[in-house]
Amino acid sequence: MVEVHLWSGLRSLTGGQQVVGVEAKTTGELLQALVAAHPQLQAPIDAGVSIAVDGRVIATGLTEPIPEGSEIYLMQRLRGG
Repeated sequence: MVEVHLWSGLRSLTGGQQVVGVEAKTTGELLQALVAAHPQLQAPIDAGVSIAVDGRVIATGLTEPIPEGSEIYLMQRLRGG
């Protein structure tokens, strides 16, 4: 089980939870597990998210491993222009 910290805009979609626990060993599994537990997260995830694992931001790639005990943050993908 890993704990995922959510940005404030997502908390209303998870019943106010700031941290959500899911079973996942990769970034792809993490996103799938979040949607399975909280289907309302599908649209924001589809719009684009980044995952920070132990301070390293992963903007793409669904096969990145998530070591047990990692600190994980789900963040809005930053867009520039």
